[in-house]
Amino acid sequence: MSNKKKILVVKNIHEAGLNLIKENSKFEFEIIENPNLNILKEKIIDCDAIAIKTTQLTSEVINIGKKVKIISRHGVGYDNIDLNASKKNNITVSITTTANAVAVSEHVMFMLLSISKRKSMYDKAIKSGKFNDRNKLPKTLEIWGKNILIIGFGRIGKCLSKRCLGFEMNVYVYDPYVNEEIIKSFGGKKIENLNDSIKDMDAISLHVPSNNQTKNMINFNLLKKMKKNCIIINASRGGIINEIELNKALNENLIFGAGLDVFDTEPPNYDNPLLKNDKTFLSPHTASFTEECMIRMSKETIQNIFDFFNNKLEKSKIVKL
Repeated sequence: MSNKKKILVVKNIHEAGLNLIKENSKFEFEIIENPNLNILKEKIIDCDAIAIKTTQLTSEVINIGKKVKIISRHGVGYDNIDLNASKKNNITVSITTTANAVAVSEHVMFMLLSISKRKSMYDKAIKSGKFNDRNKLPKTLEIWGKNILIIGFGRIGKCLSKRCLGFEMNVYVYDPYVNEEIIKSFGGKKIENLNDSIKDMDAISLHVPSNNQTKNMINFNLLKKMKKNCIIINASRGGIINEIELNKALNENLIFGAGLDVFDTEPPNYDNPLLKNDKTFLSPHTASFTEECMIRMSKETIQNIFDFFNNKLEKSKIVKL
């Protein structure tokens, strides 16, 4: 029997992360590409650590893994992991806090610019031979000098603020848990009351976790207070925006457009009206899917496991259970 600690990799990660395991004589790994419930229950029995993307890890599975000491999430969200079961079994849950901030913040800027410059409409016009109709097309928006509200000021929010300042936008931040001096140090202004301030914003970007406090955080009552040229972007978690009420606001021309990388149900139902709304710019939960980010994330996922067993795992990477 091997004395190596076994890492169960649930769905493959970038080879850069796997190479770290291959180079470490104290660890071995097994990859499962089709992790249905029965396979997970079988494979978890003899592993010491789990590296996982978005596959659901339920209490039924976790309770069987008596050897498991750490679940290392390939990403920053952890709503796919049963935290109560993890706590009950004394399992540490870690996240990749440093890997995806650049990729996600760039994706937000990509969406903001694509919507404000009507990318889809203009691209379609010239490709369909309507170059001469350019004076008939609706005009676009500048983001220079505009107000952007970043809701949630963690690593991604901070990274986004730098990019917005590069476009000479005015950055406002709503995050009750972040000190005003920290926000100022990143060139932003702290907002105390979301309801009162949202009417002054030209763009809003969401960077908060999914929980009882943030569920349907953006609803019709807030949407109807926004400027008609406001663009809202969600690259955090589905369910933060009420999708039915967002679609209603778009159809009633209450806001300019919406960029969504995440959805209440993933994949979204085919009959979800936001999929057919011309005022949305959508992506399939791929804000972090850059080549560079996949390398960073795979390496940090595995390094978190190494650090845990060496008693070096940073507290900032550990989920509070």
